Amino acid sequence: MELPILVQLFLLFAAAKLAGEVFERLGQPAVIGELLVGMVLGAGVLGVVDVAEEPFLREFAELCVVILLFRVGLETRLSDIRAVGRTAALVAVVGVVIPFGLGYGYYVAIGRESITALFLGAALVATSVGVTARVLADLRLLGERESRIILGAAVIDDILGLIVLSIVAGGGGEGGIDLVQVGVTVALSTAFLVVFGLFGTRAVARGGHLFERPRLPNAPFALAALTCLGVAALAQVIGLAAIVGAFLAGMVMAETPDHYELEEKFEPLGEFLVPFFFVITGATVDPTQFFGGGTLVVVLVVVALAAVGKLVGCGLAAAGLGWRSAVIVGVGMVPRGEVGIIVANAGEKAGAVDAETFAVIVAMSILTTLIVPPVLKVLFADRLAGRRAGRGGSPVPAD
Repeated sequence: MELPILVQLFLLFAAAKLAGEVFERLGQPAVIGELLVGMVLGAGVLGVVDVAEEPFLREFAELCVVILLFRVGLETRLSDIRAVGRTAALVAVVGVVIPFGLGYGYYVAIGRESITALFLGAALVATSVGVTARVLADLRLLGERESRIILGAAVIDDILGLIVLSIVAGGGGEGGIDLVQVGVTVALSTAFLVVFGLFGTRAVARGGHLFERPRLPNAPFALAALTCLGVAALAQVIGLAAIVGAFLAGMVMAETPDHYELEEKFEPLGEFLVPFFFVITGATVDPTQFFGGGTLVVVLVVVALAAVGKLVGCGLAAAGLGWRSAVIVGVGMVPRGEVGIIVANAGEKAGAVDAETFAVIVAMSILTTLIVPPVLKVLFADRLAGRRAGRGGSPVPAD
């Protein structure tokens, strides 16, 4: 018997928050718990929800991911990106090219369609800023040189990843890759970034006074919400991914004087909506996919390529820092987290990602997120030990 939609939403949200809490207590990102409990609730296991039979859940998940990317954009200032320097930019660019090439090349080599291979490559591109930042913050290492480079490069990585996603989504179709459409998408993406990057902040700043009148309560929030939905809709209308518009809208609003207040106001909205995206995505995956037809082997190979691509690419780009620092930067860029999931959803919606590839991308995102925290702790062990020794003598200021 199909459950009423409100009952499904209640069960999804309750399960997502409970699983997220458990994984947070275990020292892992909540997103892992949300994805895994979604798999359990989905049609492949318990069958509590069937995303394929409930179109509303897919559309609702799309709204949730728009809010997620807007919040990420709110925490990403253009001025901060300019300040990270050439090393972070080089790490980001090389860390995009090599993983993309490895993912695409592997899928083509095993006989998959080129458009599916493009989406797999795109899923391997962008680093999860949230996962790496959380690990470094927990270790009190955000002030380290490598940490600044990792986070700066990860932000640039996300922007490049969203551009790659728009190119792949816009340039592919059932007949393969349309090079003309790829060129059009590149031009649109570039124009979108330039126009909003140069003029978006000024326009928001000049129009902001319209929302400061007493009859409009929570005016900054209203302006930000309108900007988010409007720019996301515009991106969708011109053929780009809506999440690109949402991310860019967040970056524009991050340059306004009220951006800290906006982050606070959008936090509870995000805490409510974002878990739905991940638990619904998890419910889309049939775990039995991993145990048949060689899928498990494909998962392991893709995870290895995802890790090696970032470790080698980003590590080489940071080689001027010394071998140990280069390895730290490479490892810190490995987690894909929510970014890979977003690409998988976009590919499935475009009809380019089949059920097996969707499951592979989700598994890759989970595993690359799980393996990094303990490795970073080992690589930073000497500094952590030195800091503890320093505190044993005299107080050491926090970073």
